[in-house]
Amino acid sequence: MESVKPILEFKNTCVSYTKQTMAVKYVSAAIERNTITSIMGPSGCGKSTLLRSVNLMHNLYSNIRVDGEILLNGENILDMEPIDVRRRVGMVFQRPVPFPTMSIADNVMAGYLLNNIHISKSEKAKTVEQCLRSVAMWDEVKDVLNKKGTFLSGGQQQRLCIARALAMKPDVLLMDEPTSALDPIATNHIEQLLLELQKEVTILIVTHNMGQAERISSHAMFMYLGELVEYGDTKKLFSQPADERTKAYLKGKIG
Repeated sequence: MESVKPILEFKNTCVSYTKQTMAVKYVSAAIERNTITSIMGPSGCGKSTLLRSVNLMHNLYSNIRVDGEILLNGENILDMEPIDVRRRVGMVFQRPVPFPTMSIADNVMAGYLLNNIHISKSEKAKTVEQCLRSVAMWDEVKDVLNKKGTFLSGGQQQRLCIARALAMKPDVLLMDEPTSALDPIATNHIEQLLLELQKEVTILIVTHNMGQAERISSHAMFMYLGELVEYGDTKKLFSQPADERTKAYLKGKIG
């Protein structure tokens, strides 16, 4: 049987802030297409640092160095132009950040506007509707598309940010604790949304919420002190962790 080629692959990926400080140490992992992979671990273990390396956010800082390889559909993104990577790899942050001066519709289209990508009005309208439908928001906002994105509730703002990331039709969607600033009802909406979205995009999510990781991810990574300690099927990792450090984390003994 032919093996399935991963959509994303870390190969001995390292991230260093200085020559003496390595925040991510030789991570290797293959991410399957159309899955949700949770990245867990205590604060400061390298979760977000690893996540942000996938869309070259570290290029914004001259002191940060990324070594090894990160392959997206077989291409090493570390050799690609950041703008090309960010069109293929979307990012959603911990707190909802709609652009405050833009309307709801323009927030969805922000990637096009900021990169001077011109499409027709009809294509714009179609993209806005499709993306807002993808995040179950169209019926809520279709009559107020010209209002500012900051007019929305916190949960709606985060769904708008997800719609904005989806508008560029990414291969991979990165999410850095996307529900930590939301109430339980909004968190549940986002979780159900992600379960639907994995049909069209591969999702990597950093989360401190072990219950969330267990509910929505099919694969899980446990990181500790910059190392990838364990990676595999989520149910198996939670029920039969192979490493004592994973077991200790799941029992709340480290964190």
